[in-house]
Amino acid sequence: MRRSTLDATMAVGFLAVAAGILVARANPATTYESSVFAGTPLVTWAGFALALAIAVGTSLTCRGRLQGLGIALGGLTVTATVSLPVVRNYHFAGMGDALTHLGWTRDIVTGVTAPHELFYPGLHTIATVLYFVGGVPIERGLLIGMVVLFAPFVIFVPLVVRDMAGSGPAVGLAAIVSWMVLPVNNIATHMGVHTNSNALFLVPPVLFAIVAYLHRRATIERLPFGLSPFSALLFLTGLALLFVHPQQMFNIVVLVGAISGIQYLARRRFDDHPMLEHPTTYAHTLSLGGLFGLWALGNERFRDAFSGLLTGLVAQDVGAGTEVDQRGGSLTEIGGSLAELFVKLFLDAAIIGLVVAVFVLLVWLGRSSLDRETTSFVNYFALALVPLGGMFAVYFVGTPTMAFRQVGFIYVLLTILAGIALAQFAGGLSSAISPSGANAVTALVVGICLILGLMTVFTSPLIYNPGQHVTPQMMSGYEDGFEHQADGVPYAGMGYDPYRYDHGLNGLPGNGISGASASTGTVDRDEFNDGNYSGAYPTDEYYFVMTEWDRTKEVGVYEELRYSNAALRGLDADPGTNKVVSNDEFEMYAISSES
Repeated sequence: MRRSTLDATMAVGFLAVAAGILVARANPATTYESSVFAGTPLVTWAGFALALAIAVGTSLTCRGRLQGLGIALGGLTVTATVSLPVVRNYHFAGMGDALTHLGWTRDIVTGVTAPHELFYPGLHTIATVLYFVGGVPIERGLLIGMVVLFAPFVIFVPLVVRDMAGSGPAVGLAAIVSWMVLPVNNIATHMGVHTNSNALFLVPPVLFAIVAYLHRRATIERLPFGLSPFSALLFLTGLALLFVHPQQMFNIVVLVGAISGIQYLARRRFDDHPMLEHPTTYAHTLSLGGLFGLWALGNERFRDAFSGLLTGLVAQDVGAGTEVDQRGGSLTEIGGSLAELFVKLFLDAAIIGLVVAVFVLLVWLGRSSLDRETTSFVNYFALALVPLGGMFAVYFVGTPTMAFRQVGFIYVLLTILAGIALAQFAGGLSSAISPSGANAVTALVVGICLILGLMTVFTSPLIYNPGQHVTPQMMSGYEDGFEHQADGVPYAGMGYDPYRYDHGLNGLPGNGISGASASTGTVDRDEFNDGNYSGAYPTDEYYFVMTEWDRTKEVGVYEELRYSNAALRGLDADPGTNKVVSNDEFEMYAISSES
């Protein structure tokens, strides 16, 4: 294709993204949306789809400047997709941990809490700076912070692969795999205000620093203990990751420690190997591990989490297996299945994981065409998956949520290895058919995976989990309810505790509304569905709250599996209930045993 035609095609791609963003901005969300995908105009998705098609094609077939532009176009499009809650003026997004993070940020802004008093103040500090410097509302500042922390992922994944392999096909394919956003699994990692998940997207800059330290030679004299100026980059990126979430920093410590172990064994076994030319990471393992220890071991939240993990390891009926069985039964009752959910959530990840596994096996069997230097880096990352996988196994038995968070980190490494693996397979395929045919087959496979990845980057009814869009009406409803509550009367909801909204609105020093906490605040579904509202909560009186999100989830998505629509309608007619706060998306009833 002629250079002028390619330039024009790239221009069309960037214009398509710009047009999609402008259309989305012109159509803000005015009511609760169960799916950001369905709520966003079709024109926006058409523009994004055109841009991604151009980006995939140029990233695969072009080299140099045009490939760089294609990678930039794809990264911009995916970042725009992730930014849709900001672009479409969501008041806030997230009803679990996100609301608690909102409360912590509010405490920092009001001076109740200092940033360093939090276990992971990175995201909250970004929102605080936006609030004081730009006058950005706290809620919006956190959503912008989510996007700021995501951007390094699509920037640094191809850069890491470029430093490891150097080849154009591997760089382009790594960029495409990064657009699938495989670390988000919607089980324990999410695209939202969720610091553990946000930290995953800062891992590639740390990996880039590691590879740069190992691969590049400093232009000034190397420092003592095998350090170099690139060490500063590793420490700074590691520190940033620690402040966003220490769990992912600990994974980096394990990764660097594994590289140190591999280097030690290589020096004992080989007389001539590229690893012998790499500077050692012994000092980095000790320093990063010490940094993590100083920050984490003195923190009560870390000690509680570690204690919970140990309890889970020895307790009965605790583990991912029990949780999977429960969810599988619920899905069957509403017409779904675990197999269907697996396809939607994990098929793309499974394909990429299988490709990487076969590739690593071929490398170990000496059947790849990689040079020895690139093979060394592949071995570093592949062998590091052994201790990281062992940690997953421990989490799987002890705390299932932590296990799926560990999967998120593992898939950051697999995303990087996938670029090199796919390039090797495409190269082998081109010798069997033709270069153009190999590119077509590769584009088809990664294109399908890209669609699967992006269609689940946010929660939606498609995966039986409605989007957690928080509207102004929901926030104002809770705010009015909290302001006019009777002393000592608790709040309860449908499987969702209102204490999180208390965090978001009032901060955390109060430790919950009227004694509510993470283990309280849910009505008994059997009593509630039978119309025994006063007997559905273990107090003589309580406030029952319901938002449009609750109704959509329980009636629309779960098809009344847990709470019936008839029971919800019956609240207005029951003599023991009294509606005290109401707007289009929020209702609060005072329920008493005294009729």
